[in-house]
Amino acid sequence: MAWWEGFEETRILIAPSVPRFATATENKGRFLSLRHPKQGNLSCYFLVNGSLQELHWLKQSYGSWFVGDYVCEDGRLYTATPVDPVFILLPIFEEARMKKDGDQGKFRQLDEMMFIDGYPGYQHLLSIAEESMQVVCEMKEIGSLKFFRLDDCKTLAWLCHKVEKLKQTLHALDKNYAAQDEQAILADAVSLVGEYLKEPLLKCLCNHLKMDFQELTRKASVQLQETVPGNPEEGTPGSSTSSQANGSSQSKKSGKGKQVKKMKTETNSHNIRDMFGRASRRS
Repeated sequence: MAWWEGFEETRILIAPSVPRFATATENKGRFLSLRHPKQGNLSCYFLVNGSLQELHWLKQSYGSWFVGDYVCEDGRLYTATPVDPVFILLPIFEEARMKKDGDQGKFRQLDEMMFIDGYPGYQHLLSIAEESMQVVCEMKEIGSLKFFRLDDCKTLAWLCHKVEKLKQTLHALDKNYAAQDEQAILADAVSLVGEYLKEPLLKCLCNHLKMDFQELTRKASVQLQETVPGNPEEGTPGSSTSSQANGSSQSKKSGKGKQVKKMKTETNSHNIRDMFGRASRRS
C-alpha cells in the first residue's frame, strides 16, 4: 500500500493496533492528504478503524531499517497519534458557512461542506464528520435532510473544555507542573491547543480566558526556536518541514547567540545496499 500519494516505497510506521474484529477495510487503513488546520499547508493523516491519526516523523543523521530481508533506505521513524477530527474540520466548517458582517452565515448539507476542491481525502471523513459537527454546529432538519452551520458559542465552549482537559493531562503527565501556578499551566494548555487554530479563533479563545494573545504567541515562538532541532530532524509528512530547511537553519546562530556546529561529513562511507550488492556478486 502506498504510504503517500504517488509513492510505493516502504516506510516504518508506529500506529495504534487495530481490533481483531475490525473489517478488512478498517484493518487496512487509509492515508489522507488534508489541509493543516492552522497553516493550511498539505499534511498527511491516517484514518483507521474510524479514528483519525496525525503523522509525525523523526530522522537521525544516518540510519536505515532492516525489514525482514529488505533494507529500507529511509531511516525516518513515522508515528501516528490520535487527533480530534473537530480540529481538522473547524476551518472547513468556517469556510462553508460563508459568514459576513452582521450575518452568521448559511446552513449547508454535510456532503456539500465536505467537498473540497483538490482534497478528495475529506470525502473519507464523512463517516465521522457528522458527529464532529454536532459538537460545534447548529443543526436544522427539513424532512429527511440535515443542514449544519458553525456556531461560535458552541465552538468556544468546546475549546474551553479542551483547554481544561489538557490542563488536567499536563498535571498527570509531568510532576513539574505541580510547582507552577494555574496561569502558567493555562498558558501552556492554550498554546498547545493553539497549534491547531487559526489566528482569529485563537484570539477569541484568549480574550474569553482573559489572556494576552501577543504574549502567548511570543512565548510560543521562542519555545519553537529553542526546540527546532538541527539533528535529528523532525516534521510532519507533507508539510513544508524538510531536511533542506533544517540544513539551512544549521548555518544560523542559535537563540543563545552561539554558532551552531555543522555536522561533520563522514568519509569512506558506503550505501548499505551497495555493500550487500557487492557481497552477493562475489558469492
